[in-house]
Amino acid sequence: MSYQKTADEIDRMRRGGELLSRSLQAAIDLVKEGVTLRELDEIATRVIREGGGEPSFLGYKSRASDESFPCTMCVSINDEVVHGLGNRDVKLKNGDLVGFDIGCWYDGLCTDMAVTVPVGGFDQLPKEQKQLLRTTRESMMAGVEAARVGGTVREISTAIQGNVKPHGFGIVRALVGHGVGHKVHEDPRVPNYVATDLADMELPDGICLAIEPMLTLGDWQVKTVDDGWTVVTLDGSLAAHFELTIAVTKDGVEILTPPPRVGF
Repeated sequence: MSYQKTADEIDRMRRGGELLSRSLQAAIDLVKEGVTLRELDEIATRVIREGGGEPSFLGYKSRASDESFPCTMCVSINDEVVHGLGNRDVKLKNGDLVGFDIGCWYDGLCTDMAVTVPVGGFDQLPKEQKQLLRTTRESMMAGVEAARVGGTVREISTAIQGNVKPHGFGIVRALVGHGVGHKVHEDPRVPNYVATDLADMELPDGICLAIEPMLTLGDWQVKTVDDGWTVVTLDGSLAAHFELTIAVTKDGVEILTPPPRVGF
């Protein structure tokens, strides 16, 4: 399997990314107190399938669980960093931070994206939570802007970490960004911190990456709960997660999953 994607493959990922963004926006638009995670997952599933795609997380198997992932979206609340089950009948409450992570197959290739939004509106959040959301999104964009043909994965990691450091937030280390396209998760691994223990890699023309910082209001350490999927902060602190799929070519960097409207 090649790290690189052809121009045709990138075009197919571009169209799949647009569909994925629409499905995520449909879920975001439904966010309000009293809505269940299952309702959010169902609308995202419907938009993907009506657009000719197929959820890439549904049925996915990982090393952390013997069971296949049972839903379209990872929906994670408050101290849940990622991989929360979207088929739960849990109702949202005002003040919750809800993270969506979603992927889809379209015309044989997959894209991946994530966003964290507040229930009840951004303005009602405490200052530190506003800064957590803004910094997570800004650090993602710093990573996107650092990507270039001939550059390295470590340059992306350095940009993300450098954007987070002044704010003192925890950078989750057990989970990282990755290559994407032919598979849901491909090499290379793209850490959100400078990981000198991991081999660096020069970025070739046509590589597609999922850039996805995960930050916390406390420590960076996490654990997986008894459902075998949901990853939570070890200290119970709030978490945020943003992600985009990008193509890195000699013409520059293109975001293949248009960022959704989130109100902040």
